[in-house]
Amino acid sequence: MSQRRGTTLLILATAVPMFMVSLNNLVVTNALPVLARELDSGPDRLQWIIHAYSLSFAGLLLTGAAVGDRFGRRRIFTTGIVIFAVGSAVCALSGTLGLLVTGRVVQGIGAAIVFPLSLTLLANGVSDARRAMAIGLWSAVNGLGVALGPLIGGAVTESLGWEGIFWVSVPVGLVLVPVIRLILPESAGENRSIDLPGVLLASTAVMSLVWGIVEAGSQGWGSVDAVTRFGMAALLVALFVGWERRVAEPLLPLYFYRTRSFVLSNLVALLMFFGVFGALYWLMQYLQLVLGYSPLAAGVRTLPWTAMPMLVAVLAGLVTARVGAGRLMAAGLLLEAVALGWSAAIMDTAVPYGRIVPALLLGGIGMGLIFAPMTEAVLASVDRRDRGKASGANATVREVGFALGVAVLTTVVTRLAGPLTDARAFVDAVRPAVWLGAAVVALGAVAALSLPRRLPATDRPAPTTVESGAPS
Repeated sequence: MSQRRGTTLLILATAVPMFMVSLNNLVVTNALPVLARELDSGPDRLQWIIHAYSLSFAGLLLTGAAVGDRFGRRRIFTTGIVIFAVGSAVCALSGTLGLLVTGRVVQGIGAAIVFPLSLTLLANGVSDARRAMAIGLWSAVNGLGVALGPLIGGAVTESLGWEGIFWVSVPVGLVLVPVIRLILPESAGENRSIDLPGVLLASTAVMSLVWGIVEAGSQGWGSVDAVTRFGMAALLVALFVGWERRVAEPLLPLYFYRTRSFVLSNLVALLMFFGVFGALYWLMQYLQLVLGYSPLAAGVRTLPWTAMPMLVAVLAGLVTARVGAGRLMAAGLLLEAVALGWSAAIMDTAVPYGRIVPALLLGGIGMGLIFAPMTEAVLASVDRRDRGKASGANATVREVGFALGVAVLTTVVTRLAGPLTDARAFVDAVRPAVWLGAAVVALGAVAALSLPRRLPATDRPAPTTVESGAPS
């Protein structure tokens, strides 16, 4: 097998499972109006369809990477795919909101395993010279999932009902497992131990934080439940950091957070997911509830935004080293901010689709410029053996940003602008939320410009002090 063909198969074997995960995420978002009618649920309760997934996904990302290092990355990777497929089947068979939320939790557990191991298997399977290109292609395949999510979700929802959008993942998962076992070699981390206290503290801290965000979005940021969970999260984070400073083989090496490019890349991820996906949550509902498009028609009309990353991400991956990850991300974030601001400015109860297209195209190009450079910056900031942990940490930040964005913007929509009694009330409520998303994304562009032009050497020695989070 030629080196080029082997690299292509490696990219496909690691990216297609992520395609399945990203496809499912936006499929659910686009189906929310239908789910609201059939499950008789309002916006506050519907958030749990999104956040149940976020809770288990964000809370277990670091665990997924650690378990893969311990028991074999390919073995645990395929296990995560099976768990995701089982969760999808539970969602499809559910007839109540409670059972659907349970299935989403199971999906999140599977996704928490798939995401960090997918990137680790890819990054460690290609040479450093090919890594940026491989990450660009990996990002493009993921972008295809984003692009097809609303379209497939709309088509399946209209033809087979909302249950069909979850059935899609089941046969895909069953086919992927034997294929991956044939293509991917088994590998494990140099450190085969699992930091169980770190796993427990990190998982409960992230879950408490995300749960607090959800409660704040529905009950108010000063509610007892929200404040209690935020306080618990802060306490658990403090305990986690204290433990990680002492343990020889930590779940999350603390030297990550003394590396400028790693910190800034994660800040960019937080702000980008907050602003972009928090706003898209409401823009997708605007297309259906105000402009009157069916789920399929709305999915087709979002393709200019969702399909562009598939094309742009490959190019971004190829030029990251030459242009600089920070510059590419800043350009992408500025385009995203303009796209969101444009959308808010023209939002009305009746807008010709042609007026929306330029904003959608700008947003899609911007998103494509962000993902590959962000991933490359995160991986290049850490030692080779810590890539799985770095990927898990970055994905955790993304999920927290997504949950925070949906909760904050939902608060703006439901509490600051009055009840959503008609199309005019909906527009008046959603417009300031989208403007807020644009402002947050613009702030992310400033953070991206602060990234160093040259990324750190990938295979530099890891720190050796116990305090740094490396073995003594």
